[in-house]
Amino acid sequence: MELYAGIDLHSNNSMVVVLDETDRVVYRKRLPNNLDGIISALRSCAGQIQGVAVESTFNWYWLVDGLQEAG
Repeated sequence: MELYAGIDLHSNNSMVVVLDETDRVVYRKRLPNNLDGIISALRSCAGQIQGVAVESTFNWYWLVDGLQEAG
């Protein structure tokens, strides 16, 4: 099953949502802006996530850099 993640990045928390190819929500949770916590949440769908979209805001760089580094 192919999954796609979207992250709505706020100043102190992020809404992480993972959808399947039929747009069914398979994961949804508001998380603190902590890279390890967000990566851990995405790894719960390990190997199935085809792409991640992150809201482009003033503070996006730390999250995108960290996600790219984590693979």
